[in-house]
Amino acid sequence: MRLLLVEDNPQLSDWLGRLLRQNGYTVDCVSDGEDADHLLSVQEYALVILDLSLPNMGGMQVLKRLRSRGTSVPVIILTANASLDGRVAGLDAGADDYLAKPFEMAELEARIRVQLRRAADRSSPEVRLGDLGFDAKARQFHLKGEPLALTPREHAVLEQLLFKSGQTVSKQKLSEAIFDFDDETDPSAIEIYVYRLRKKLEGSNVRIATLRGLGYLLSHDESGGKDAMKEPSEDPGP
Repeated sequence: MRLLLVEDNPQLSDWLGRLLRQNGYTVDCVSDGEDADHLLSVQEYALVILDLSLPNMGGMQVLKRLRSRGTSVPVIILTANASLDGRVAGLDAGADDYLAKPFEMAELEARIRVQLRRAADRSSPEVRLGDLGFDAKARQFHLKGEPLALTPREHAVLEQLLFKSGQTVSKQKLSEAIFDFDDETDPSAIEIYVYRLRKKLEGSNVRIATLRGLGYLLSHDESGGKDAMKEPSEDPGP
C-alpha cells in the first residue's frame, strides 16, 4: 500500500518514512509543495500525510488542488499550528484528519489505520477470487479460509493483482506498487515475487499467468490446474 509523505523537515521525514516502511507501507517522501502536487496528479496513493508549511506551494493549496481534481484519497494534515481556526480551515479544505506536532508515532499509525479502514468501507470491505480472500479493513489475505503469510512486498504485488483480477498488470505497475521512487529497482525482482506467490498459492484454484511482453494476470481456475503459462526463467529455484 503506497503512501505519500509531504514534510519539509528532513529529519522528521526520514524518521517517519523509515518507521512506516517497517510497518509494511511503501512510502514516497517529498519536501516541496509543487513536487507533491505533481505526484498527486500522476500517481495513485492510498493515503497522504501532508505538512502545511512547505516551500513553493503551501500544504493547504496542495490539498485544495487535490480535491479540485475530484480525488477522494484520505489526507492527514501534520502541522505545528494546533489552533481551532487552523484545524477548521484544514478540514474545510478537504482534510480527513488533523494531527498537531509534536506527536507520538503510535497515534499517527492509529490514525492511518482508521482512515484506511474508512476508505475500505467506502469501497468493498472484502474481495474474493476463488479460494483467495482479502479483508480490506484488516489488510489480511486468506487462502481457503486460513491466513496467508506474505512479506510486505509479496502482499503489495498480490494486492495489485487481486484488485485488477481479470486484467493484465504490467511489471512497471507492480514495481510502482512496491518500490519507493528513490529505490533502485530491478525488473527481475518482480519475477521473484511472482514466483514466490505462485508457490504460496499452490493447491488452490487461483493462479498467476504470465502474458509475455504484457505482464501478469490473476485468475480463478475452477479446475485448480497448474499455471501452464509460467515462464521457466521466472523459477529461480531455492
